[in-house]
Amino acid sequence: MKIYKFSIAIAMLCAPIIAQASTYPNKQVNIVVPFTPGGVTDAMTRGLADKLQEKLGEPVLVVNKPGAGTVIATNYVARSKPDGYTLLMAASALSIAPHLYKSTVTYNPEKDFSPITLVAAVPHLLVIDSRISAKTVSEFITYLEKNPNQATYASSGNGTSNHLEGELFASLSDIEMTHVPYKGSVPGLTSLASGDVSMMFVDVAAAKPFLDSGKVRALAVTTAKRSKQMPALPTVSESGLPKFDAMPWLGIVAAAGTPKEVVEKLTEALKEISVDPAITAQFSSMGLDPVFNSPEEFSTFIRDENNKWAGVINKANIVVE
Repeated sequence: MKIYKFSIAIAMLCAPIIAQASTYPNKQVNIVVPFTPGGVTDAMTRGLADKLQEKLGEPVLVVNKPGAGTVIATNYVARSKPDGYTLLMAASALSIAPHLYKSTVTYNPEKDFSPITLVAAVPHLLVIDSRISAKTVSEFITYLEKNPNQATYASSGNGTSNHLEGELFASLSDIEMTHVPYKGSVPGLTSLASGDVSMMFVDVAAAKPFLDSGKVRALAVTTAKRSKQMPALPTVSESGLPKFDAMPWLGIVAAAGTPKEVVEKLTEALKEISVDPAITAQFSSMGLDPVFNSPEEFSTFIRDENNKWAGVINKANIVVE
């Protein structure tokens, strides 16, 4: 009898969740962006929100919660009600921040979220000072081996994705390199163009003016596959470092425990949006590659990213507090 009563109690508790899932959405959906308004992620999310609103039939608004290297927004969504009405436009930092900001991160990237789908890849380029004669990654590694004083790379700050990409490059090429952090990509690129450093990993949009000027040269893209933005450019992995794979990304997650029916509805809507010509054109203009995968694939991807960057950060002993 006690077991029977307990089962009824559980059923009564679950009933509202099941009912809400079956009618989802019936009110406003918020997508939390961990960056300030006006940036690429914010603009991309607003375009996506407009399309998602058309699919869901309810308002979809963007809420900006910047700060602490995306930690404020990510902690917020991890603690939100798991009903699909509070989503996070997660960035690569989801799997990086826990290993950098250990005193402020309260979420576990693998346990505290229900992955929906990847949304965009943010291809980074390996760019070098154009006065260096190397035309390929292999030639550049040989150059650094012969000129160890030139083994320097710029980043847009400690703990950023291009900092970690530099550490991954140094580890895989077995070259001791000096990291020179700047306050943003443009100052780093300016320093590279002036010959103060030898290389930098940076997004296509930021690099383009410097590439057009001829002051820096792109050798490869960081992603496992060639980028739609620069399809003629080889990947780092096919150009001398076969284990190199670094894809800055953006994707949508909800709080862990979000009903399966809600996750499926969001996934299906975003799958259709990912091939919408207006969205693909917008992404291309921002230097982004549209990406779509299933919640299961995204979950595996987050786990792999977590393990990879934990290894890089721990090996390089990088701490940002």
